[in-house]
Amino acid sequence: MNAEGLHFTLPWAIARQIVRARRSGRVTSSIGLLVEARGLSAELGERAEILTAHGPKAAEVVGFKGETSYLMPLDRMDGLQVDAPVRLAMTLPVPDAMAALGRIIDASGTAIDGRGPLGQQKSTTQGLERINPLVRPPIDEVLDVGVASINALITVGKGQRVGLFAGSGVGKSVTLGMLARNTKADVVILAMIGERGREVREFIEDNLGGGLPHATVVVSPADDSPALRLRGAWLATELAEFHRHQGKNVLLLMDSLTRCAQAQREIGLALGEPPTTKGYTPSVFALLPKLVERTGRTEAGSITAFYTVLMEEDDLQDPIVDAARAILDGHIVLSRRLADAGIYPAVDVGASVSRLQTRIVPEAERTLSLRFKALWSRYTEQEDLISMGAYQRGADALTDEAIARRNKLAEFLRQPASQQVTYAESMARLRVLFGEGQALIP
Repeated sequence: MNAEGLHFTLPWAIARQIVRARRSGRVTSSIGLLVEARGLSAELGERAEILTAHGPKAAEVVGFKGETSYLMPLDRMDGLQVDAPVRLAMTLPVPDAMAALGRIIDASGTAIDGRGPLGQQKSTTQGLERINPLVRPPIDEVLDVGVASINALITVGKGQRVGLFAGSGVGKSVTLGMLARNTKADVVILAMIGERGREVREFIEDNLGGGLPHATVVVSPADDSPALRLRGAWLATELAEFHRHQGKNVLLLMDSLTRCAQAQREIGLALGEPPTTKGYTPSVFALLPKLVERTGRTEAGSITAFYTVLMEEDDLQDPIVDAARAILDGHIVLSRRLADAGIYPAVDVGASVSRLQTRIVPEAERTLSLRFKALWSRYTEQEDLISMGAYQRGADALTDEAIARRNKLAEFLRQPASQQVTYAESMARLRVLFGEGQALIP
């Protein structure tokens, strides 16, 4: 039998073992963000170690072509030389999810809070497979997030995926901190991806009060490699999946989805993918739904996810904003105009929407919510005429009501960062605002 015939008669498992025996190779070149190596038989996403003059450096396999494997360094490549040895390494184990509660870890799963190492568990395939959409239970239960404007006007359900769209400097971090502290969830997973390193400690100390005992914070700052930033996003999602599998209701806060997209863009451009709008490559728009669809509700538990999306120049038509809006179950827009007016959290109720509100909120409360939005939107539309004195009272009944209730509407949206307003209190305040309920006893 010739070699070609032998190739086709080998059982696949044996053939795979023969191929996988090639676990070492040599660096042939390093251009830009990528290191090229030959001699490896690597799988996408597999971890590798490159032996440099300054010791072994971690990398990840992000592509291959023919006999060449493309590696994305996870460390600084100081001391890298041509013909440096490369070997495939064991996949990084996932940190023990229970031991990680109350801890701060990096994208590799290593504790960085100075409180000792975490126990490790073997990385499993649990949660890596797609969830059959027909076995996802419907979302029919309200999630109390402790923020009146969201509870009453953009109501979120357990297992919903929501985008928090914001420009720079409009209170995104403060709003995230309120959600982390106030949301009624068994476990909170906070992923800080691609943020400035200075902001990490400030956020934890100022907005989380130093941390939460039932929370895990995953940190991958802006100076991490693109592959490491993406690893941080996947690690946070996998930790959330573990707790969901234990029957818990998990809150996943990822700041930010835009930084994940930018990391994938860097990898895609380095691999030669064609750029599209704003340089984003096709793999970026393939990544986002894969990441988001890992969350949601299953028969075991739920992952309610809030993904922050950076609106560059406050542009709602930004390609990542538009893509996120299409794959998420709703979006909350933070308005610079409201922030400048001193209304915090600066939730623009007219531009925000929860796609599940009609399912989980009773009709009476939903009617009041729609009435609030209609009045707020009408005042916003006519604000220039009103401020100039050009609007004549009596010209439009809805505008007249909006003017009369403007101060009360604005007051409803204001909430100190340290205050928690439950879902029941939020709805009671909404009824009182329209004269359909009893005033709450302070």
